[in-house]
Amino acid sequence: MARRHAKKVRTGLQKRAEELKSLMEQRAELLQQMKELAGRVETEQRAFSEEENEKFDTLEKQIRDMDQTIEKLDKARNIPVQKEKTEGKTKGKAEDEKETQEERAFAAYIRGEALQERADINLTVGDNGAVIPSSIVNKIIQKVHDVCPIYQMATKYNIGGTISIPYYDEETQSITMAYATEFTELESTSGKFTSIELKGFLAGALSKVSKSLINNSQFQIVPFVINAMADSISRWIEKELLVGTEDKIDGLRGVIQSVSAAGSNAVHTDELIDLQEEVPDVFQAGAVWIMNKSTRTAIRKLKDGDGNYILNKDATARWGYTLFGKDVYTSENMPKMEAGNAAIFYGDMTGLAVKVSENVSIEVLREKYATQHAVGVVAWLEMDAKVENAQKIAKLVMKAAK
Repeated sequence: MARRHAKKVRTGLQKRAEELKSLMEQRAELLQQMKELAGRVETEQRAFSEEENEKFDTLEKQIRDMDQTIEKLDKARNIPVQKEKTEGKTKGKAEDEKETQEERAFAAYIRGEALQERADINLTVGDNGAVIPSSIVNKIIQKVHDVCPIYQMATKYNIGGTISIPYYDEETQSITMAYATEFTELESTSGKFTSIELKGFLAGALSKVSKSLINNSQFQIVPFVINAMADSISRWIEKELLVGTEDKIDGLRGVIQSVSAAGSNAVHTDELIDLQEEVPDVFQAGAVWIMNKSTRTAIRKLKDGDGNYILNKDATARWGYTLFGKDVYTSENMPKMEAGNAAIFYGDMTGLAVKVSENVSIEVLREKYATQHAVGVVAWLEMDAKVENAQKIAKLVMKAAK
């Protein structure tokens, strides 16, 4: 019964996440329309017409309304799915009480206090540690989702085992239409179906917590562990999705569409334009730029033919900057502008498929690090990631060293 309920809750959370992604894509499209309208007026050096004013105000209102909806949906992901309105309050209160009990049990275990034996508290104690309650695990996973945008934007498959994702390939041969003559056979042309395979590569993240902090009764140990683990996991996940590891997780290493830079440590405006044009218009609405902060710093100094900077601060952008109308995200995991590196990615990151096993295991190790006056918190997960839609993403590769 509890398992069925947990599955139902996960399904509800997944549905809300999909709705949130869809709304963010719609918001990006509305914002693009708004910028194009303003750009047209600026280029023609004239005032807004009455019709344009009305359209601009409408777009602005739609974006504000969508921002409020996105914020509420984001909050709703932490609210338990309730079966019926009549029993929702009772059920919600019971779940809140259980979650509070699990947090207390978890904090007590870390502090070395005696555990209250209760069957409904999901804390399994082993020889050298304890499995963290599911309520704590869910908060850590949620935190990872919030702090790691590339993971948030990617298409996720929460399935155990190996999965195969089919796609239609017209790279070498495609369906073509041509003139025909009566009583003459048509020549058959078609693409082919192929697939990408997502496996499960085991990885672990370890965070050690000082016992001096743990022994401080005023210290909020549960939020600290959640943030520490989420930070450790998200850094690793982001690195693998952006850079990948040979013979392990591919991530964006599998991006095919590519633009080559003329230099090994600098980029030009035309190269950025070429990179953006690699992605078809149909996939531009949800596109973003991803680069190292040092690369963004270099691009901030580039100007167009009229002496205007091409990268600008933008209060409406998710990460504060836009380049050619698209949001710019920086990550320390992205390679710098050095010879042979893929220094910039551009595109709709839903083209990246990520498979994470549902059975994420997070444990507390009290005894192992006792000689270090610390407690260990370790997470195990299976993950894989590959590009599933090659048209959605492109990369800029720096000139190789001679």
